Amino acid sequence: MKLARYHLILFLSVLLSFPVLAQPDAEYKVEEHYNKQEVDITMRDGIKLHTTIYSPKDTSKKYPILLQRTPYSSAPYGEGQFRSKIGPNEFLMQEGNIIVYQDVRGRWMSEGTYDNMRAYIPKKKGKQIDEASDTYDSIDWLVKNLKNNNGRVGTWGISYPGYYALYSLLDAHPALKAASPQAGIGDFFFDDFHHNGAYLLSYWRATAVFGYEKDKPTTEPWYEFPELGTQDQYQFFLDNGPLTNLDKYYKEDNVFWQQLKDHSSYDEFWKPRGLIQHLENIKPAVMIVGGLFDAEDLYGPFESYKNIEKRSNNYNTMVFGPWSHGDWARTKERQAIGNVYFGDNISRNYQKDIETKFFNHFLKGSGSKDSGLPEAYVYDTGKHEWNNYTEWPPKNAESKTLFLGEDQKLSDSASNVELTFISDPKKPVPYSEDIKMVFTPRKYMTDDQRFAARRPDVLVFETPVLEEDMSLVGAIEAHLKVATTGTDADWVVKVIDVYPPDAEDTEETQEYLKMSNYHMMVRSEVMRGRFRNSFENPEAFVPSEKTEVNFDLQDVNHTFKKGHKLQIQVQSTWFPLIDLNPQTFVPNIFKAKKEDFKKQTHTVYGDSFIKFSTLKK
Repeated sequence: MKLARYHLILFLSVLLSFPVLAQPDAEYKVEEHYNKQEVDITMRDGIKLHTTIYSPKDTSKKYPILLQRTPYSSAPYGEGQFRSKIGPNEFLMQEGNIIVYQDVRGRWMSEGTYDNMRAYIPKKKGKQIDEASDTYDSIDWLVKNLKNNNGRVGTWGISYPGYYALYSLLDAHPALKAASPQAGIGDFFFDDFHHNGAYLLSYWRATAVFGYEKDKPTTEPWYEFPELGTQDQYQFFLDNGPLTNLDKYYKEDNVFWQQLKDHSSYDEFWKPRGLIQHLENIKPAVMIVGGLFDAEDLYGPFESYKNIEKRSNNYNTMVFGPWSHGDWARTKERQAIGNVYFGDNISRNYQKDIETKFFNHFLKGSGSKDSGLPEAYVYDTGKHEWNNYTEWPPKNAESKTLFLGEDQKLSDSASNVELTFISDPKKPVPYSEDIKMVFTPRKYMTDDQRFAARRPDVLVFETPVLEEDMSLVGAIEAHLKVATTGTDADWVVKVIDVYPPDAEDTEETQEYLKMSNYHMMVRSEVMRGRFRNSFENPEAFVPSEKTEVNFDLQDVNHTFKKGHKLQIQVQSTWFPLIDLNPQTFVPNIFKAKKEDFKKQTHTVYGDSFIKFSTLKK
């Protein structure tokens, strides 16, 4: 029983951010081609980090080093214990590279204290450490001590390992020539656990993975997930009520839960933990990779690319495909997100033609900026085809504004209409029709939104049936003019592709659905209203006073095809993807009481609009 629980915990923690890599050929076995050794590398402050090294048995040539630093374990541990696959993909594994995995400080077999998104120290003195110095010290040891290495190092990782790959760019070791941060966290107040200040309650279970500290190196998990006794997450969280009632599951020994509760705004705890603001004067070549339907980390990859592009002069490129979190490292032939099918072998082709080419060029080839890869390689999730752009967002785009008008219409001009709905915390709008208990939500990113469109507390606006294709590229801006009878409110905007009546089902279509008139969610985002003017200093709404609430939705590359419609939905609850807003202003929603949660009437005015860019004809 204990062993089964161990494997479940390890599986779930890995599932969070470390997807299954490409399967090697049936004949290929890592142990037949690689030697494995485990070493403890001493950092500048004396702490030892456990490191697993796979080196090719063929020593007739020199190889680059591919390093992944991870909080999810460099297992399997012990002599003779091999991973069934190593490296970013099967092609890089089979052609030969020195592949290295390292348990980051305070995790698994490494010494020291774990710090969730440890703050970067720009000008370290003496034995001061951060993840940049740990990466530097590790690379320094590897290039000096591993036989047959060619002196070039690459870093990679997905999600949290992607965050460490992004971190490796700061104060980078001279041997670090290429890094591919993939779905890397950029800032925990905008990635994963928060979106624009709203707490992602759907990630609450993952708090177990990051919240408990261990007191010594271990190969066994030191944390457990709470037993919830249900498969209905909507009802579970609704029955529990205010967030304070979840304290019975996570006590004071869960450090991250306490941090989340104590720092509900973007304060001096969160600010130093972000990496985005430090991405300047980057020297190594960078390839940012992300999924256009990544529910965990969209902010980090897009903002990382844009900030490096603005503030550095290095080689910097981006790849965004029709993927959920980490799909690009999997090998399922049919690529689909939920009910929406996008094409065959999309991930495998990326691994072979893009990822492998990137690392080989900078670690084995000339390393020039002329890599043969596009600046921005982005999938059109409406046309189902790849686009190559010379920059992102593309230059050949024009701005377009659509106002939220009466009769459920999107209009080219503002109106005097006032649309109201009642938002009741006791009956929040679900984020999905599915009855389930998920570790982290993913499928909802393309889910059918008809169930929401038919609720009285969701406002719907749409274009007529399109007479020609309309391609949206780049960011989408929501400019809402709203009012509430309360003193706080969340505002959710969803961009939806309404399929035509003759749309055909695919093998991915759920049994109870039809793709006829399917409402595919293309992009969505929430703004916690109290942060409309400042994430640092929340402020209440004045009841019934017209107020601006502006926020960005993450970038898209989606063609709304002829015969489809573009739809916008506006709502105020999105449960339990995000926690419930009491709709009564309190200093800290994590500490709100049951009596703070009140039904309120919200108003959206006709001069509210959505702004986006379309490709010029």
